[in-house]
Amino acid sequence: MQSSVLIKINNVHKHYKTKKNVVHALNGVSFDIYRGEIMSLLGSNGAGKTTLSSLLATLHPASSGDITCNGKSIYDDINHYRRQMGFCPQDSNLNDDLTVEQNLVAAGEYFGLSSEAIKKRLEVLIAQFNLERYRKSSPSQLSGGYQRRVMIARSLMHNPKLLILDEPTVGIDPHMRHRLWESISALRANGVSVLLTTHYLDEAEFLSDRICVLDKGSIKLINTPEELKTTYQQSSLEDVFLKLMNENNEEPV
Repeated sequence: MQSSVLIKINNVHKHYKTKKNVVHALNGVSFDIYRGEIMSLLGSNGAGKTTLSSLLATLHPASSGDITCNGKSIYDDINHYRRQMGFCPQDSNLNDDLTVEQNLVAAGEYFGLSSEAIKKRLEVLIAQFNLERYRKSSPSQLSGGYQRRVMIARSLMHNPKLLILDEPTVGIDPHMRHRLWESISALRANGVSVLLTTHYLDEAEFLSDRICVLDKGSIKLINTPEELKTTYQQSSLEDVFLKLMNENNEEPV
């Protein structure tokens, strides 16, 4: 396991006010994300996975607690943190008025990269995600799997240290899912930390260095897939998760 901490989540709470009451989405969540590791968030619906991902993606602020990146609070200079972080949402938000190549270039320009840096990074990502034949195509002309590749490539244009992936392979055929797994795994070798939210337990087992299981806004456990299977005497992470949910009398994801 990597010893160098990139992200530290310190006693984070998130509350939402409704007309009738206050929803406690996260209750004192604390853990570290190491450099070059893939961590998956698992839990039943409403466990807090999406809320935590949205906080790390700066889509919403924490109600209390702190999140640090390289030892500094992300809230001290949120624009600086956003340059260290990439976010790939579940739903496609590619610009169909632009080609695949232009979508990537626009992302580089958004983060203030020079023309030369954009050109070099563009070629690296086009090759890495096997997009050469589609670079002049509109995203709408691509299959769902290739659109997802473009979205991940776009989120990596500015060389982030942390990549947040929200259900990256939902609705994609099994062959393309495995191809995307290979691309996501390769990020580890480049020192990129990945926070993955997924409903696919086989995906989490294949990709993850560690698993974080959330339950009603709190951390139930954090461990490696292998240690979880050993501890709960199960042959797969899916069986472990089902056992955990049955202990709580909850419906699985």
